[in-house]
Amino acid sequence: MREMSFTMSRPGLVKEGDVVEITEGKLPSSYYYTIEPAVAMSGNFTTPERLKSRKGVVKEVGETSRGYYVLCEFDE
Repeated sequence: MREMSFTMSRPGLVKEGDVVEITEGKLPSSYYYTIEPAVAMSGNFTTPERLKSRKGVVKEVGETSRGYYVLCEFDE
């Protein structure tokens, strides 16, 4: 299992246990991932760190002083 954290702008968009679909975006030297439909976005990852799965399960939704986050698990 691989875990990945996503930032989310407001609460209530997903909940623990939800199965989510992920899309991959490409920058000149890295990749980023979005929980669709534009619910949350990951940080940037290098080519060796690319995500192979396009579906994941929400493990945790929480809040920090910087905002909301979603922690997802992927079968990898």
